Amino acid sequence: MGAAKKSSAPKKQGKKGQKADASEIKLIAQNRKARYEYTILETFEAGMALTGSEVKSLRAGRASLVDSYAEVRGAEVILRNLHISPYEQANLFNHEPTRPRKLLMHKKEIRRLIGKTAERGLTLVPLKLYFKRGWAKCELALVRGKKLHDKRAATADRDVQRKMQQAMRGGLRRHGGDD
Repeated sequence: MGAAKKSSAPKKQGKKGQKADASEIKLIAQNRKARYEYTILETFEAGMALTGSEVKSLRAGRASLVDSYAEVRGAEVILRNLHISPYEQANLFNHEPTRPRKLLMHKKEIRRLIGKTAERGLTLVPLKLYFKRGWAKCELALVRGKKLHDKRAATADRDVQRKMQQAMRGGLRRHGGDD
C-alpha cells in the first residue's frame, strides 16, 4: 500500500549553442529561383520582428519570397518586398502585406554586411523562411548575380550529373553492363 512513484527521467532541453533538429524546423517558404539566378557567397540566419497577425499567417504557410531582398540601413537590416498574406481572422488589426520588416542580427554580423554590400554587384537575398524552436527566422544569402552563360553552364552541369546518376543506377541493372 505504498504510493506509486513517478519516474523522474530528465527532460531533454536544448542548450543555446546546439543546432536545432530537423524536427524543430518548420519550413514556410523557399526562394528556389535565387539559387539559379545568383552565385551564393555566404549565408546568414536572422530573426524577424513581426506583428501577431504576420506570425499567424506565416504559421499557415502564406508567404512569398519572390522579388524580395534585404538592405542595410544604418545599423539595421531591413527585408523588403516579402509578401505575407493578411490573416483572415485579424480583420481590423491586420498588417500591410509587403511592409518593410526588420531583421534581427548581431552587430558584428551587420558590420560585416555593411562592408560586403558596399562592394559592387553584391546583394542580400532571402533564401528561406522557417520557424526554429517557435521563432520566425530568415536565411539570408550574400549573392552575386550570374550572367546568362553562367546559368547555362550550371544547367548543363546539372544535366550531366543527373545522366551519370541515372546511368549508375538504372543502366547497370537494365542492361547488365557493356553490350
